Amino acid sequence: MNIDLLKRLCEMPGVPGHEHRVRDLIQDEINGMFDEVTTDPMGSLLCRRDAKKKSAPKVMLLCHMDEIGFLVSHIDKNGFLYLQPVGGFDPRNLFSRRVLVCTDDGDFKGVMNPGGKPIHISAPEDRKKVPQVGEFFVDLGMGDKARDVVQVGDFVVMDEPFVEMGDKLVSKALDNRIACWLGIEAMRKLGKNGKGAEIHVAFTCQEEVGLRGARTASFAIRPDIGLGIDVTLACDTPGIPEKDATTQQGEGFGLHVRDSSFIADKALVSEVEELAKRKKIPYQRTMLAAGGQDGAAAQQAAAGARAVGITVGTRYIHTVTEMIDKNDLQAALDILVAYLAEF
Repeated sequence: MNIDLLKRLCEMPGVPGHEHRVRDLIQDEINGMFDEVTTDPMGSLLCRRDAKKKSAPKVMLLCHMDEIGFLVSHIDKNGFLYLQPVGGFDPRNLFSRRVLVCTDDGDFKGVMNPGGKPIHISAPEDRKKVPQVGEFFVDLGMGDKARDVVQVGDFVVMDEPFVEMGDKLVSKALDNRIACWLGIEAMRKLGKNGKGAEIHVAFTCQEEVGLRGARTASFAIRPDIGLGIDVTLACDTPGIPEKDATTQQGEGFGLHVRDSSFIADKALVSEVEELAKRKKIPYQRTMLAAGGQDGAAAQQAAAGARAVGITVGTRYIHTVTEMIDKNDLQAALDILVAYLAEF
């Protein structure tokens, strides 16, 4: 398993609308693997491998490049940065975080905290309050000199390393650099097989703010089949009822049936399920009551497509401690390669 590639993908900063560094990394990695690679006007990287016949079905893998993060919205006279989120944050996870402020002229390390009194001088009732995202600021330790190096619109990501812990991998941005890794490694492992389909791997932008890049990419490609590659919840942890767990880590890839953005094609779900059984690839059916993923954009583009999600159960999503099981990641890779090789 190419852990080094996943590490490089996860540690590369790239929030919605600012995926260019991730895109450059992927372009270097996929050199020679596709017949055509283009970047669309929104910034998605569209990669096509031709089939043997022109009448072949179009199969599209949708793998979003962006991670949740922030854009600098204001810099006060003392050099403190105020932010607007791009993606969904739980403010309880933002206290006392190290961050990276990314500018055109370089990256600067900073710390994020909410405004207000520290514990030594705060009242008990103050400590019970959870600040809103807009109350957090970034301190670069530069004072007013921060105004000379940062400007409104620069982006901010959490600054935490990728860690391997036994069978687990922990990092920021596993949502959704997992999918980028799967898109690359599936095509690498597929080799010359699967030439019965025209395969498109779309490394999409701005998923975390509404599947935006996937919508434009899907309208351009007009696939017959869309595979939304993403993480899903693994709430198999203390304090959560079993019925809300969504997936159990170590029990295989997630065959994603439904969320609030789409309902998977019933026949396609059955096809993937039968293939997983035949190839002895562990899997579990998954549904989410809320949330969405890029497979929905493929399903709804132009005249429509058959679509299903291939997901990896992830603990602590939208934090710097996102955690996956390597066996689930391997199962997701195996089913993608097996499915594409069927054509």
